[in-house]
Amino acid sequence: MGKFITTTLSPPLYARSKLLCFSLLYLFTTLSLFLYVSLSRNQCIFRYSPFDPIQPKLFSYPSSYGEHKYAIPTHRSSCSSPVFFSDYWTVLKEIQSILSHSSSQENLRYINGKSESFGGNFSTQRRFSYFNHSNIDVEVPCGFFRDFPVSNSDRVEMEKCGLVVASAIFNDHDKIRQPVGLGVKTLETVCFYMFIDDKTLNSLFHHNVILKNNPKDYRVGAWRIIKISKSKNLYLNPAMNGVIPKYLIHRLFPNSKFSIWVDAKIRLMIDPLLLIHSMLVVPEADMAISKHPFFVNTMEEAMATARWKKWGDVDGLRMQMETYCEHGLKPWSSHKLPYPTDVPDTALILRRHGIRSNLFSCFMFNELEAFNPRDQLAFAFVRDHINPKVKMNMFEVEVFEQVVVEYRHNLKKIETSTYEEQEEEQKQESLRRIQKRRKWLDHESWSLNSSSCKNYLTDMWG
Repeated sequence: MGKFITTTLSPPLYARSKLLCFSLLYLFTTLSLFLYVSLSRNQCIFRYSPFDPIQPKLFSYPSSYGEHKYAIPTHRSSCSSPVFFSDYWTVLKEIQSILSHSSSQENLRYINGKSESFGGNFSTQRRFSYFNHSNIDVEVPCGFFRDFPVSNSDRVEMEKCGLVVASAIFNDHDKIRQPVGLGVKTLETVCFYMFIDDKTLNSLFHHNVILKNNPKDYRVGAWRIIKISKSKNLYLNPAMNGVIPKYLIHRLFPNSKFSIWVDAKIRLMIDPLLLIHSMLVVPEADMAISKHPFFVNTMEEAMATARWKKWGDVDGLRMQMETYCEHGLKPWSSHKLPYPTDVPDTALILRRHGIRSNLFSCFMFNELEAFNPRDQLAFAFVRDHINPKVKMNMFEVEVFEQVVVEYRHNLKKIETSTYEEQEEEQKQESLRRIQKRRKWLDHESWSLNSSSCKNYLTDMWG
């Protein structure tokens, strides 16, 4: 019997050539797109290796807590000054080397004593007299004229920290959110501290984020929780209490070489070691902070603060701006200092702790106590008038939007206060409303011709 021979028909030569052409076209198109995205200078591309070792999920929240609700969308996809991150292991080794070799530079000396307020409540003339710090032996005012109510065990742990990431939630104003993208060795090098008050702690109890029968050493994922006990040593305004760890972080963590302040409304999306290295170590900066997304002049921020009632005491805002204008505040366009803007977004602040950055932080705190906790308003005046000058890395808004995710504040707070506390809060709110109405009436009597800021406004408006 004969055998059947089967043959497989191959596609004709022209068909194979066509398929090869399509494959080559796809390959070259993909490569071209990759190279364009990688090398284009107007993109906020971060050299962050996909092979860097990342920590697994740090904490699982109860579903009722809603830690990721109400994220604010971003609309910027490009920037003129992208930030590049080095290899994780290289950065880790370099940062650890810096932390292990203590700097020989001298530290600031602080005024000690007791006062009627935590910050000392200094007069304008006396606050400004310290701005020219040419003599290292001169003591400067920097808060802590009353005891800061933290436990001894917390204080001991805080003094051990060499690189700290800190945040605060007072009056249950925000959620605790875990950092993302931490390297496997980061938590061995970086401390995470969250300062909270009783009201915030009760909310965490309510949602079972922290169990009531836990020991007092509270932890939520990466964050060690520091409860600030209710005390007459602090301020009635919760926002002002949040300013203490925000601007006096170098005093709360006296042995820390670097710090990152993270407002509780944002979530850190990049390893803090990479941020410190790229924004402070490489550019040899004392501080790094984002530009404001809308304003460049301090007066623009002051007007927006009054218009949108971000601070009710409009007469106090006016007095603050008049004081700064009288002592040399100028619009951004008219001074020759090498800064891209006068208004920052202070939700993320990176610091290399040293004389220059510590002086800036101390003097900022003094201004906030003197006027209000709206820190964008005092920023340019303090930055431009202190000596020695702080080396400030003011990075693009688009970079800020890549390294953090911003959320809205708590829309609904849990009622965990006692009846007496609620009654006191209602009294304080009624007093604030009365003061606010009076300040708006006083504001109507203001005249540009009699203002110390007349030249400022004339220059700003052209």
